[in-house]
Amino acid sequence: MQLVAIVLLMGVLPIIAIIQDVTTGQVLLAEALGKWFVFWGMGWRLIGAGVHQLLRPGFTAKDIFGIEDPGANKLVLEIGLGNLALGVPAVASLYFPAWVPALALAGCIFFGLAGIQHIRNRATTRGEIAAMISDLAMAVILLVYLVWHGLG
Repeated sequence: MQLVAIVLLMGVLPIIAIIQDVTTGQVLLAEALGKWFVFWGMGWRLIGAGVHQLLRPGFTAKDIFGIEDPGANKLVLEIGLGNLALGVPAVASLYFPAWVPALALAGCIFFGLAGIQHIRNRATTRGEIAAMISDLAMAVILLVYLVWHGLG
């Protein structure tokens, strides 16, 4: 289920929205890239992860990070709150487009550092490998948007 959510929220849905925006002439490609990857890839992905972590912290601790200690659930709950704190304004950015660059910067830092941490942890579980790859991919996409936006 985690992999399906990642593919939809970080690939299929943003790409469909970008194609629709660009082909209808609503926005330029660079702006569509930021708009939709912040909204779907950052916003809804982090909201989904955050809600899941708040409802089932043991899943993240055990199945993503391979930690059996129930005490890890307290840390996962805080991770979930952080995910919500970034995800909610990213979704709201659809209605406040001026927020997109700042959220893209926050997301680029967050996903980049999270991806690097997965590498340092020597990701071994399927869930952690999926998180590592998707975190690094999102960091790169947001960085491309930020550079493109800055040059425009």
